[in-house]
Amino acid sequence: MKSLLMFIVLSNLMFAQQNPLKTVKFVDLKKYAGLWYEYAKIPNSFQDQCVKGTTAKYILTEEGEIRVINSCIDEDGEIDEADGLARIVDKKSNSKLEVSFFSIFGWRPIWGDYWIIGLDDNYQWAIVGTPSRKYGWILSRTPNLDEMTKDKIFAIIKDQGYDPKKFEMSKQ
Repeated sequence: MKSLLMFIVLSNLMFAQQNPLKTVKFVDLKKYAGLWYEYAKIPNSFQDQCVKGTTAKYILTEEGEIRVINSCIDEDGEIDEADGLARIVDKKSNSKLEVSFFSIFGWRPIWGDYWIIGLDDNYQWAIVGTPSRKYGWILSRTPNLDEMTKDKIFAIIKDQGYDPKKFEMSKQ
C-alpha cells in the first residue's frame, strides 16, 4: 500500500513538472476588477467557515496593486470578510499574481500564488489556480453558469492537469 501511495504522489509531482500550469496570455486588470461569485473551488482550510454566498471583489489601487475583499456567509448567517492585497508577478501578461491576507504593521510576509489559467473573452468567468494544483477556483460574474460554459471550463481545468472531481460547487 505504501508503495502504491508513493507511486501516486511521485506520478502527480512528475506530471506537474512535465506539464507546468499555463496562464492566459493577457489579463486586462481594469476588466478583471469588480465583483466575482465563487462558482466552485477545491475545498481548503481557509474557507472552512464559508457555507454560502462566497464572492471576491477586486479593486485596482493607485499603487498598481489590487485590493482583494473576499466575503462569504458562515453557518451562523454572519458575513465573514477577509481583506487582502494582490500584486502582479508577471507584468507582461498580468496573469500571474500573488495574494496576501496576512499583514503585520503593513508588512505582508506570506503570499500565495494566484494564477489566472482560464478567462472568458468578455470577462464573464475565470479559472484561478496554483502551480501545485492544490488550490483552484472557478469565478463568475453571475451566481450561475449555463451547461455549455461549465463544460468549457471543466475541459480547461482537466487540460491544465487538475482533477475536475476535486472541485466542489459553491452555494450562492
